Amino acid sequence: MTTPTRILCALIALIFSTTLAQGIEGTYYSVNYEPTGRDGGLQIGVTHTLWVPAGAKQIRGIIIHQHGCGVGACKSGETAAYDIHWQALAAKWDCALLGPSYRQAAEQSCRLWCDPRNGSGDVLIHSLKKLATESDHPEIASAPWCLWGHSGGGFWASLLQMRYPERIVSIWFQSGTAYGYWKKGEIEAPVIPDAAMQIPMMANPGLKEKDHERFHVAWDYSLAMFKDYRSRGGLIAFTPDPVTGHDTGDSRYLAIPFFDTTLAMRLPEVVGQPLEAIDQDDAYLAALESTQPVAAAKYDGDPLEASWLPNQGYAKKWAEFVKTGAVSDVTAPPAITTVAAKLTDQGMLVTWKADADFESGIQQFAILRNGEEVGRIPKTLPQRAYRNLYQGKTYGDTPVAGFPKLEFVDTGGKASDQYDVVSFNSVGLKSK
Repeated sequence: MTTPTRILCALIALIFSTTLAQGIEGTYYSVNYEPTGRDGGLQIGVTHTLWVPAGAKQIRGIIIHQHGCGVGACKSGETAAYDIHWQALAAKWDCALLGPSYRQAAEQSCRLWCDPRNGSGDVLIHSLKKLATESDHPEIASAPWCLWGHSGGGFWASLLQMRYPERIVSIWFQSGTAYGYWKKGEIEAPVIPDAAMQIPMMANPGLKEKDHERFHVAWDYSLAMFKDYRSRGGLIAFTPDPVTGHDTGDSRYLAIPFFDTTLAMRLPEVVGQPLEAIDQDDAYLAALESTQPVAAAKYDGDPLEASWLPNQGYAKKWAEFVKTGAVSDVTAPPAITTVAAKLTDQGMLVTWKADADFESGIQQFAILRNGEEVGRIPKTLPQRAYRNLYQGKTYGDTPVAGFPKLEFVDTGGKASDQYDVVSFNSVGLKSK
């Protein structure tokens, strides 16, 4: 196939690849891009799946959940937009949730996509314009971003940061940054604009990476980035997870509050206006080896060597996380208010709709017939080191493919029976 033909095929894919599907609390839109076959164009194909919350009159921002390098990580990215816990964050702020999934082959270099200068950055912009049209939300094309990136996704976010600092609300670097690679001269070093240092950031490597033969660079480069950016006045914290390696563990229980906090601080009241600058009057600081943040006004060390935290409430969660690898929760999940049951050939089919527990996500559902429990979804919970979620949780913090539908067949039920459903969050607390 000649190069012009390859380009034409890619363009056709851009125009006709958008699909639509209905979600529980919103709508999914998807657009597919094939490699262009030319220098400077997209090198590895990608599908962008966007979830738009129902009832949002205008989309105020986009939460981008970017997977890491490798075939498995790319595959896990296919389900990112379907995560109801991350959707709860997005819906709270009238934001959309974007899950890119690159089609990297085993023999291909991750840099072909995780360096946004190799076409993936431009495709993001084009994709959002396309999705803005398909969703009938034109503001999506220019909406600001929260960037979450794992491994190669963090590499990608750290370079995108330098190109679009004015439209980034905040960044969570999950065991990944390009910083060390450009410092070593392996990739072209970007120009670091002053605006990039005014973006709230969390550098979150796992403690087990520190001395790992392969993944020590995630620790080393995250720490080096933190020290450099903080010396420039950057709004960043070094946030080691004490229980993980290169996996994502239970980091979402601190990452979601981070985005929640920074969205509250930065989103303008009027859609389309510039992001608000961070008011640092309420900031907390923590020495590099400390797990006890203090109010910035009372900090007696060098503030440009300390982790920066946006306020007291978040500092409390951060302090717990760097000690335990998670954040506790004492609030029950929201009650399930929509339950339906109908008689089928297999029995009574019970279906329901559920909001995620904002603090902890949903671990399991119990189905009650006339007040007595008759089953659970999922039926059993896996034995694992981290908190369970009913959608499962991959190495890259996305739902496991084929997660259970919100339905249950009661083979012993009758049309006259009364059904209820209760949910349990990831710390085991039960809804009404």
